[in-house]
Amino acid sequence: MSSRLDPVTLEVIRNALPAIANEMAADLQRTSYNMMIYEVRDFCTALLAPNGDLVSQNVGGVSHFVADLGVIVADGMKRYGAEGFKPGDVIITNHQAVAGQHLNNIVIYMPYFFQGELLMFAMVRAHWIDIGGMSTGFGAGPTVADPWQEGLQLDQIKIYEEGKLDEKMYRVLRDNIRFPESSLGDMKSQMAACRLGTRRLDELLTKYGKDIVLNGISHIFDETEQKCRNVVARLPDGVYEANGSLDDDGLIKDDPVKLHAKVTVKDGHMVIDLSGCSGERKAAINSRTLAGARVAYKALTAPLEPVNEGSFRALDVIIPEGNIMMARFPAPMSGWSAVVPTVVDTIVAALAPAMPDRVPAGHHGLLGGAMVFFGNHPQTGKRFVVQSLEGGGWGGRPMEDGESGTVSVCQGDVRNGSIEGIELKCPVLVEARAMRADSCGAGKYRGGLGLDVRVRNLVEGRWNFEHTKRQNCPPWGLWNGKAGEFGGYLMRLPGEQDFTPMRGAHVAVPIGSEAIVRTGGGGGWGDPLERDPKAVQHDVAEEFISAEAALCDYGVVLTAGHKLDLEATNQRRASMKAK
Repeated sequence: MSSRLDPVTLEVIRNALPAIANEMAADLQRTSYNMMIYEVRDFCTALLAPNGDLVSQNVGGVSHFVADLGVIVADGMKRYGAEGFKPGDVIITNHQAVAGQHLNNIVIYMPYFFQGELLMFAMVRAHWIDIGGMSTGFGAGPTVADPWQEGLQLDQIKIYEEGKLDEKMYRVLRDNIRFPESSLGDMKSQMAACRLGTRRLDELLTKYGKDIVLNGISHIFDETEQKCRNVVARLPDGVYEANGSLDDDGLIKDDPVKLHAKVTVKDGHMVIDLSGCSGERKAAINSRTLAGARVAYKALTAPLEPVNEGSFRALDVIIPEGNIMMARFPAPMSGWSAVVPTVVDTIVAALAPAMPDRVPAGHHGLLGGAMVFFGNHPQTGKRFVVQSLEGGGWGGRPMEDGESGTVSVCQGDVRNGSIEGIELKCPVLVEARAMRADSCGAGKYRGGLGLDVRVRNLVEGRWNFEHTKRQNCPPWGLWNGKAGEFGGYLMRLPGEQDFTPMRGAHVAVPIGSEAIVRTGGGGGWGDPLERDPKAVQHDVAEEFISAEAALCDYGVVLTAGHKLDLEATNQRRASMKAK
């Protein structure tokens, strides 16, 4: 067999590695037990080198997982050493001292050996619906005091050792999880996906040989790095800064969580400094991750290219220990994802002056409107949990409106749960899932719309009402565009006339209660008075915006039947501009 890496073989390897991760994802999705995996797609699949380098990750995988896979492999190698891994080993971990996320995000990984040499790891991170404690759904929210209250902490445990199941550990998991059939079924699906990944690796290496494949991976890393450098090299060198915030941390009111991004660009290299962000909090909104910086950088440099370790070689990230984004264990992290999307947007906003033709306005700034209701079904006696992530609006863009009803930039191809699936499996009625009129920020290109999802529970149970609160820092507009509306939760108990704002975890409600999961809209891009009046007329006709917003924000005059009065519109716009 030739040891020379020719261009055709390089392209085969370049496409084969992401294809392996994609096939792992398809296998996981088709065999998993909970909707968060098979429908919402809250997971990622990946191949990693023993030093923690990311070789490939599935397309559409959760974007903010990309920063927190290599650290797990590096920690595992430190724990066991290269000699400590054997064929047939399966490791389970979620420990926040390394993983830096809520405990529901469970990592299963296994070593791959080629001709007796540890060459790679196949890994799956997926969201379990329960890991004990207060973890049911999307986690315990910001009020949980510490990781031990949140759920089971699994620190690089070999659930299988050389192919043999650790029966005692398995029983510990089973006996401390409310939904063992689902969670342990998902664990087996994760294992199956990893095994598939190792089989495909074996086929690739057997065909081309270790030297050619590893040489190909090295070339791919170098080329990916250069592509990213080329994009950054086109930006003016300089220092760019922006601020963002959350209203509070969910524990102490009127105590804003300050976010600050300082981005330095020089000669194709970028430094993202998040030192100006708030320090770690007693509330469980801390994380330990480089995800905010890496997701922003990837989105700005090569959003459509496969991701690998080369994607981040030309990026340095500065986050000091004790920062809310680099919290020290045992700082609680149940609501770890609350801050990340706004951090990403703040980094992107900082670079708006350097990339005015590419940077959008702010988006709704949360991973997705979390719909979580759980309890015991009175007819079957079994526990149930409703889970979905509802999208919001993205910011207007230099050439077009923002997308509506879409999850965060941190979430890849994660999507909401289907109404049919939710109602089939759980005792709730989804009465409406609708675009939220006037939630979009006005602009030459308006922001996308958020959603109002109204759900009535048919049995008594508990709701989780946990949202990023950004009333004082709504999704910002750019270049005179206006801010979008922020999201939240509303509740109406039986016998009440009006919905009232709600917040909290594990809120007990009686039969017939109604909740509204409300997501924010995106900010507007550019002056609203420059928007095509016919586009405004269309938005009113489609009930995206009200006639009042058309008049007040856009200066567009509509008569009966939403007819456009162009002369009156020109006069009103001239008057508004003069003021």
